[in-house]
Amino acid sequence: MTLAAPVNLAAKDAAVSMTQAAPYVRPDVAAYLRASSAQPLPPLTAETIAQIRKLPPSAMPSRDLPVGNLAVDRKFEMPGPGGAMALRVFDVRADRGPGPVVVFYHGGGFVLGSVETHAALAAEISRQLDLPVVSVEYRLAPEHPWPAAPDDGEAAARWIAGNGKALGLGVTGLVLSGDSAGGNLTLIVAAALRDKPAAVPVIMQLPIYPAADFVNEYPSLRQFGTGYGLDDSVTVYFRQHYAADPKSLRTSPLLGDLAGLPPTVLVTAGLDPLRDQGRAYAGKLIAAGVPTTYYEGKGLVHGFATFRKDIPSAQVDTLNFLKLARTTLDEIEAERK
Repeated sequence: MTLAAPVNLAAKDAAVSMTQAAPYVRPDVAAYLRASSAQPLPPLTAETIAQIRKLPPSAMPSRDLPVGNLAVDRKFEMPGPGGAMALRVFDVRADRGPGPVVVFYHGGGFVLGSVETHAALAAEISRQLDLPVVSVEYRLAPEHPWPAAPDDGEAAARWIAGNGKALGLGVTGLVLSGDSAGGNLTLIVAAALRDKPAAVPVIMQLPIYPAADFVNEYPSLRQFGTGYGLDDSVTVYFRQHYAADPKSLRTSPLLGDLAGLPPTVLVTAGLDPLRDQGRAYAGKLIAAGVPTTYYEGKGLVHGFATFRKDIPSAQVDTLNFLKLARTTLDEIEAERK
């Protein structure tokens, strides 16, 4: 056995600091960040959010690719804990037999975002997984603080599992997915349906740069909290409006027991303040014996899967992690037969 020489900890810390000071940033990401810094978001006060709510979807500039061609793009309603909830079904096929259905939760810090803002990503998931995607319009803060979002997320998954006929779908299993805040809901709903199963099983989860832990500090929060798109100044407003109990497992799913969760494909971005939460969650899944595939978009920022027009290289990574998800589904479906 070879013993390593003693490490100069001060020199090591300085080297790490130098590395963190200049992380790899893709050229198109750098251009995106420069353009974004020239037009910063206004403070997300309750008044500002109320004004944003009044704007039609067409008034909000899109940073993503077009929705593209689909065989099915239909809107539905379902009964929810706080009243009627909107659903939107995307499907690359006009007709298909019974099979899994993707339940998708959009991102936006539990304050912004909608089925409309994330339509292009939902459509891409349908194309690449060759599955129908049901996108969920859950309630948002500050009008509807925590736990409205996880309540709606769980209710939607349970309703879709048991009401495929109303959607024109033969639902045999659920794939839970979402980005950012929607990734957080993905993790929370997967645990809820593990503990109290729905009408059909959750066969896979696909959280995309999820928030997983509202309690603990992680190095990436400090390293990328300013100047990389998802700034601390914005997340402070998100947390304030969402008003969640950080220690609840319906806020911080990383704090819970992860054994028995479905096979997972977990995605992070290399320049994301939430990156290390995703890494920690993936590591805990593996330790718990859950089949897990981890994909990190090197040199990419939080939100990249919905910035594919402004960050063209992000489309390659989006296709990459969806290919991994499709491969995982093929393996799962082969084992179920």
